Amino acid sequence: MATTVRRAVLTLPGAPLGEPNPLPALRPRDEAHRLDERAREGLPRDMARQIGYEPLETLLPVRVLDGYGRERGPVELDTIVIENDRLRATVLPGLGGRVHSLFHKPTGRELLYTNPVFQPADFALNGAWFSGGIEWNIGATGHTTLSCAPVHAALVPAPDGGEMVRLWEWERLRDLPFQVDLWLPDGSDFLYVGVRIRNPHEKTAPVYWWSNIAVEEGERTRVLAPADEAWHFGYDHTLRRVPVPEWDGADRTYPLRSEYPADYFYEVPDGARRWIASLDESGHGLVQTSTDTLRGRKLFLWGSGRGGRRWQEWLTEPGTVGYAEIQAGLARTQLEHVPLDPGGEFSWLEAYGPLSADPALVHGADWAAARAEAGGSLERALPRATVEEAYAAWRPFADTEPGESLATGSGWGALEVLRTGSKLPGTPFPDLTLTQEQRPWLELLHNGVLPEPRKVTPPGPTLVSPHWRDMLETAPADPLTEYHLGVAQWHAGDHAQAVRSWERGLPLAPSRWPLLRCLAVADQLSGHASRAADRYAEAYDDFCEERRDGEPWTAADATLGREAIEALLAADRPADARAVWDRLRPAVRERGRFRLVEAQLLLAEGEPDAARALFDAGFEVADLREGAETLNEVWARLTDAPLPDRYDYRMRPGE
Repeated sequence: MATTVRRAVLTLPGAPLGEPNPLPALRPRDEAHRLDERAREGLPRDMARQIGYEPLETLLPVRVLDGYGRERGPVELDTIVIENDRLRATVLPGLGGRVHSLFHKPTGRELLYTNPVFQPADFALNGAWFSGGIEWNIGATGHTTLSCAPVHAALVPAPDGGEMVRLWEWERLRDLPFQVDLWLPDGSDFLYVGVRIRNPHEKTAPVYWWSNIAVEEGERTRVLAPADEAWHFGYDHTLRRVPVPEWDGADRTYPLRSEYPADYFYEVPDGARRWIASLDESGHGLVQTSTDTLRGRKLFLWGSGRGGRRWQEWLTEPGTVGYAEIQAGLARTQLEHVPLDPGGEFSWLEAYGPLSADPALVHGADWAAARAEAGGSLERALPRATVEEAYAAWRPFADTEPGESLATGSGWGALEVLRTGSKLPGTPFPDLTLTQEQRPWLELLHNGVLPEPRKVTPPGPTLVSPHWRDMLETAPADPLTEYHLGVAQWHAGDHAQAVRSWERGLPLAPSRWPLLRCLAVADQLSGHASRAADRYAEAYDDFCEERRDGEPWTAADATLGREAIEALLAADRPADARAVWDRLRPAVRERGRFRLVEAQLLLAEGEPDAARALFDAGFEVADLREGAETLNEVWARLTDAPLPDRYDYRMRPGE
């Protein structure tokens, strides 16, 4: 059959994403993939420089997605299906453009790990993320903020004369447009993926990219890459060089032979072909390869320990197969960001397809022979020269304007193009994609005034780049403008000026609680716990006076209420914390996250038996953060008994 592209719908058991958190993410995210300062000593100079290059300080202007739960019902996901006589690729344009499935027809094999459910969990930089498939990670260290966001998609002519699918969006953490072009040449066993990231600004930009591929794990599944060494990152925030395949008494190329979750960033020699493969006991599986710009390769494994297995269940459902991740990135490790010159771009080609190799060699004791067998099989299936030729053939098509629209992303790119006048051939951001979220900022752009909302509502998102901050500084200084200006100043690192802006907005603000909450966060982060508690209490009082029905208000209630209780407990004011708890909406108090909050409140009130009863009754914290240790810490305050399996998410030894 000739290559075809069609739209379809995938129905899965899933949990709704819920409403975005309306409160700005002022605090630094608790990112598990960070390196302690002392651990940087002795690293290669270029790696150390890129690890220290413009790390992400806040998530602004992106909003946190933490309103999902654990109750699932049928969800319908729009898909784009790309198919030839050998492969069928299923893409999810409403969820970051993820490739959900890559099915090889001649063998009847699914090459990826495909999650049988859609279950958001707190793994992305901004919260909601889900496991499975091939994910395009751009922005900063961690899973992209676009994991559960729509991207633009359209048909574009492919280099071989057929059609390809272009995905594109404006990445807001770094203000960079990017595109992902996917096509299946007629008769090909490999999905080709052309990627381009552009910097339309007059300043060098930090760039992060990792293509994240989920593959089924198994007792005899082995991950192979052309390397004899790797950089090991555990969840103790250290980076060490280790041999491949065996280290510390185990062959780490088999994901289930490690106990704890870990990353292995392979040290692929200069000049060597870039590839990584996951092959089962019979020598069959998936291989990913690319042009040399995509230099890094990585294995992430959950391991066989209790915590890793619990996370596997958490991300799907008990009784289903587990997964590991093989990845490819712009740098050697995911702790690095790569500078992109003004007006410059990064581009490369990736290929994904089936690989078969001699299982006796793949699983033999001779690592050099195993990887030579896999590398030789790849060269026979898809020569390195063919990938280079495909990249050269694709580059002239990268600027081709899209044709038939298949999906629509956000309007933020359109707003930035209007502001900057950027010319971005191949990735249009038309005015018709603007929505109500962008309307206030469009007014500021055209008229120099940020309009007041027409009804009482939680504040909308803030834009924080220098140009928008300058416009806010010259706009009339009404309370809403002072609120947004303070958020932009906070993002820029000018915390003292942000506090002054929020304080200026307070006297005339019709809604005081957003400003008070910002000031409370500033107090907390500057070590003024008592004053932060006072402001949180006042903020929640004001919030309750104007609280309305509707999901945005419930989302604000959950976030502000939880933060207020935590601040009041930190200031040793359990009675005031209880007063906030009593005013939370019943639907909020029933969430698993708030069962944990209640247990902490009961402990502060001297009621450990009641707190223990909550654990015994059972609850699930839907937005439990990757690497979080709150559950075991609270449990340890209650009892010396072993932590029950249902609460065991520990990702490192010695806790």
